[in-house]
Amino acid sequence: MKWPSVEHLTSSVPLPPGYTYALPTREDTPALIRAVDAWFPGLAVGNASCYLREDFYVNRVFFDELHERDFFLMLFKHENEWAGMLSVERDKDSQVLYGRVGTIAESHRGSRLSKCFPPLMETMGKAMGMGMVYSLATLKVPHMQVGFEKAGWQLIGIIPGFDRELVNHGEVKRVFEAIYVKVLVTEQDFLRPSSEGMTPATRSLFKHLYPGQLHGTEA
Repeated sequence: MKWPSVEHLTSSVPLPPGYTYALPTREDTPALIRAVDAWFPGLAVGNASCYLREDFYVNRVFFDELHERDFFLMLFKHENEWAGMLSVERDKDSQVLYGRVGTIAESHRGSRLSKCFPPLMETMGKAMGMGMVYSLATLKVPHMQVGFEKAGWQLIGIIPGFDRELVNHGEVKRVFEAIYVKVLVTEQDFLRPSSEGMTPATRSLFKHLYPGQLHGTEA
């Protein structure tokens, strides 16, 4: 279950003209922290605040095959300039990939780089034999929601309070986020649940999200 190479991602998900992929090095860590902080204001609190801590990169981020780690970070470059990044986290036990942080430098917004986020995560998941990939989308603006939906990901719910964000005047609030998933295995890999094991509320939601997938007398 190795992370895919830059070459594999380049051939599978080509970037817009003039842009290339690159893996960061350990020496890039201080500059990368500064860049992420500038690209993604308000990251100092919440689920993604780890991307502003050097120990996170030292202990948890993949840099080379000699030190396998469960966080993977891919940079986008334009000539010699960093244009943004996408980072994911894998769960080897459940064989699931979580799209953690994707952000683009302000000077490169409008280059359509963020449209590569969903297919990149899918490609990474498939390359490692993952069963599913999922990610969260902010409800502040619809941009990433549109991106996931156009890429064929399924909206399965709205998570209340999973993460925290800085709001006006430095106040920290818990936020609502949309959760999108893309299944990477076939229907034969699933055990279809029975309606007898569900409450009416659960059954109603399941039938709405996954029509025709329920067994039982009330399917």
